[in-house]
Amino acid sequence: MAKTKVKTAFFCQNCGSQYAKWVGKCTSCNEWNTIVEEVVSKPNPNDVKATFNTSRTNKPQQLDTIELAEIPRIKLPGTELNRVLGGGLVPGSLILFGGDPGIGKSTLMLQMSLRLRGKKILYVTGEESEQQTKMRADRIGNKNPDCFILTETSTQNIFHHIKELHPEILVIDSIQTLHTASIDSSPGSISQVRECTSELMRYAKETNTPVFLIGHITKDGNIAGPKILEHMVDVVLQFEGDRNHIYRLLRSIKNRFGSTNELGIYEMHGAGLREVDNPSEILLSNKDEQLSGTAIGATMEGNRPLLIEIQALVSSAAYGTPQRSTTGFDGKRLNMLLAVLEKRCGFRLGSKDVFLNIAGGLKINDPSIDLAVISAILSSGEDIHIGSNICFSAEVGLSGEIRPISRIDQRIMEAEKLGFDKIFISKYNKKGMAEIDHKIEIIFVSKVEEVFSNLFG
Repeated sequence: MAKTKVKTAFFCQNCGSQYAKWVGKCTSCNEWNTIVEEVVSKPNPNDVKATFNTSRTNKPQQLDTIELAEIPRIKLPGTELNRVLGGGLVPGSLILFGGDPGIGKSTLMLQMSLRLRGKKILYVTGEESEQQTKMRADRIGNKNPDCFILTETSTQNIFHHIKELHPEILVIDSIQTLHTASIDSSPGSISQVRECTSELMRYAKETNTPVFLIGHITKDGNIAGPKILEHMVDVVLQFEGDRNHIYRLLRSIKNRFGSTNELGIYEMHGAGLREVDNPSEILLSNKDEQLSGTAIGATMEGNRPLLIEIQALVSSAAYGTPQRSTTGFDGKRLNMLLAVLEKRCGFRLGSKDVFLNIAGGLKINDPSIDLAVISAILSSGEDIHIGSNICFSAEVGLSGEIRPISRIDQRIMEAEKLGFDKIFISKYNKKGMAEIDHKIEIIFVSKVEEVFSNLFG
């Protein structure tokens, strides 16, 4: 008796495109060496399928006849997660929650499930047993009679329990561990992740139930699995931070219901994650003595002004070729700022090693910290400290000019609130500033040379 031939197909790990044979380059996303072979099978009609009856029927409508209604949001415990989500949890939304292994994804989701009262929550875990989840819950220290734990990896069994329980919020930990009977491939493969997400998305939209999906990330920092996974969901949250530090950062990469610029900051403790109300205080180091190479920059993360410490070290190149190393700052932008200092301002940094670090584990893309970066580099190069009561907020152009930035009033008020005496900003920001009598001294500058003469004489 002849054996049934196993049907296989080739999928792109980046975008999920399907091919009949292996090719070196994906024609959809133009990525090389992302094609892998997987076993495929047609869905068996005898398989148990999750179907959810809905009373709504969709039909074409004129745009003018569609009535707008305020989206009712579910307020989650704490302010950080609510702000990053855009003001609360939208019913029927599908949220992908990614982060490094051991960063605290499961802890944050379980903590949210235990602290949210009045809503029936089903926490499905495919990575831990009930006892392990119970130990984690005891460590967090909150008890919630509305929180149910299920250890299961089959989507058919999960939907069977959902029909019996009727949860108001569903948490899946993690999407890479789930598998569906309709696809004959191993859990975590591209086709499995895509099909399981599709089933959960259909469930979320038809029953108006919000679903959290915890996802692993690759060594490059991207969500593991096909890129189509991020396209399917409504919100993509990224949990960042160094496991050697206690601070964790929650970013919104994609959000159909709010801003993608918001940032939530948590502090990791043995009893779970604690929200940080005033992050500027933790991002500024408390030093007993004045040291060279540090400067304070005022930046914006979403609608929140932050004051962060920038550390720089300039030293003679030991091996002939100067090094340029950055942590939390764009390396290309650092090279550009060093070129501006060398060409426009006459500082000889071409033969020097330059190391730059953003304190607190933050990654900053805001150009408003350019002036603080340059000031920290000059402070280290000249070995003259900058007063701890001075901060900076301005962009630096290629000709060495100090360029204006947006929302300068919020930055000035944040610096004033934290007790700073001076702030350096662009003189071109004068026009858009509100006429407020600030206690802090505002120094308007137009060129890097003016900043240098003001700081170091």
